[in-house]
Amino acid sequence: MEGAVRVLAGEFSRSTLGIPEEDRNTPGWVVTPGGAWCRRMFLIGALTEVVDLGDLCRCRVADPSGAFDIVIGGRNTALTETLKKIPVPSFVAITGNAQIYQKSNTISLSVRPEHIRVIDRAERDKTLLIAAEYTLRRLEELVRALQGEKTDERLMAAIRHYSLTRSSVLELTLMVEEAVGSARPSDSQDSGERPDIPAQIQEFLQNATDPRGIAVEEVIDTFGLRGIPKENVLAALEFLIQEDECYQPQKGYVKLL
Repeated sequence: MEGAVRVLAGEFSRSTLGIPEEDRNTPGWVVTPGGAWCRRMFLIGALTEVVDLGDLCRCRVADPSGAFDIVIGGRNTALTETLKKIPVPSFVAITGNAQIYQKSNTISLSVRPEHIRVIDRAERDKTLLIAAEYTLRRLEELVRALQGEKTDERLMAAIRHYSLTRSSVLELTLMVEEAVGSARPSDSQDSGERPDIPAQIQEFLQNATDPRGIAVEEVIDTFGLRGIPKENVLAALEFLIQEDECYQPQKGYVKLL
């Protein structure tokens, strides 16, 4: 099961490296200068512009570090209609696929969305902080690789292509810190109360209308908006399956028993 990578716009927009898959039917990767290998992405930001081009619908989604170019093909009319109904500006969360095209000396980056949902400022801030945390962890790994303490080939590919140095990694770190500075402090984070994640997931699964249940990625994305990391959601799902509270009717889906 491939998770959705969380990357800030300021990092993604600097990407110039695309890695194709051997299977032409499988989407390739966009490798960022921060060492993220992006294929399926989860991003948040403010929807600031929507342009209907007939066969395409393009929109701009900005987070505090920069902006994503979102492109919807003309065949995906349902998603396009959903997008057109969202007021501009609005905070949104998007799950989609990263794409990179290079023609001559021009590189075009975009995200093809699968799901779009409106969120509020509090959810935007929580998700921004989670993305920042993941980014800083990756940057720490890059520093270790630059120091010869780590030899992960994916990190080395980014280091070679972008000619990374400690200074360039520091620049990305400062970008993340500036982006985090725009997030409002949450009173709930200081309350000391820990959410009952399995109980929340059980309640969420009750809303399933599909006979297969709900996609695991949808559960991860939904609770990510509530500030709950992916690993905590997966741990809670594993607990519920072990306790026979839910099961997987097919790969990638969960359903209450």
